[in-house]
Amino acid sequence: MYKFKNVYLKDWYTIVGPLESKSNLKNYNQTINDYYYGEKTFEKAEIKMQNNVLDNLLEKNSPELIIGSDLLNQLIISNMSLKNRNIPYLGLYSACASSVGALITLSSMIDSHKIKEGLFITSAHNLTAEKQYRFPVEYGSPKPIRSTFTTTASVGIVLTNKKTSYKIVNGTIGCVVDSYLKDTSNMGGVMAIGAAHTCLRHFKETNTSPNDYDLILSGDLGKAGENIFKELMKRENFILKNYKDAGTLIYQNKDYSGGSGPAVLPLVFLSNIINNKKYKRILLLATGSLHSPTLVNQKNTIPTITHALTIEVIK
Repeated sequence: MYKFKNVYLKDWYTIVGPLESKSNLKNYNQTINDYYYGEKTFEKAEIKMQNNVLDNLLEKNSPELIIGSDLLNQLIISNMSLKNRNIPYLGLYSACASSVGALITLSSMIDSHKIKEGLFITSAHNLTAEKQYRFPVEYGSPKPIRSTFTTTASVGIVLTNKKTSYKIVNGTIGCVVDSYLKDTSNMGGVMAIGAAHTCLRHFKETNTSPNDYDLILSGDLGKAGENIFKELMKRENFILKNYKDAGTLIYQNKDYSGGSGPAVLPLVFLSNIINNKKYKRILLLATGSLHSPTLVNQKNTIPTITHALTIEVIK
């Protein structure tokens, strides 16, 4: 667990896809009306999404370091988006847990006075992710109800050492654990054990309990995964009364378990949570499935990781 003294959320910008604009999200900055976004490929559309988020944030902010993440091989979306921007850049991959992993890294850099301001950028696109990890949508492969739907969105967050209404308090970097699952349609089940592992460590190392938080928000477990997570925590005598899952909150649809991807947790947090007056102390659990199609095709199980971050609203 890492404690931070002077790290704050300064600014953010969000872009959502066609389905997400009709979802339960309350506030976002921009919508794209189709998955091509005026480009010839879905990959170029996702790059354009990240570029637009960066352009809007860099107009008003001066980050000394940018951390980027996405779901595609070699972080190609983030790499292309940061090309020729002449700003120091780190690519970070923890799958759907990348947002909190990046925010902990930036917070450490700011708190140790290495930088004064940093920016995190991430994105996902349903049609690029499905093509890489499972089957192209055009293939028409049916999905079980336990499966989640990769959320099309891009999110950028700026952290600073100057006081704002949103303080980063502490963070816990997760450990890679085995899910013991091989089912690529059950990402919630894969990630639930990692969520419980990190959540228990965070409670122990911060000497806190679920009642110390107005909200515990996991990333993208979906309906199937959140039930497993709650059961695992119950076995350790922790009843999660103030708990929600961001992936479940986005979509209320019987055809799939919820939303997934690295943009889900920060998107729901910034859209629905941060300005909700009843939430003053929030624990974010960014859940990630470290899914490699190559290793899954070789009959390996899927590892998972979760990172935790405490944020206080002090206005």
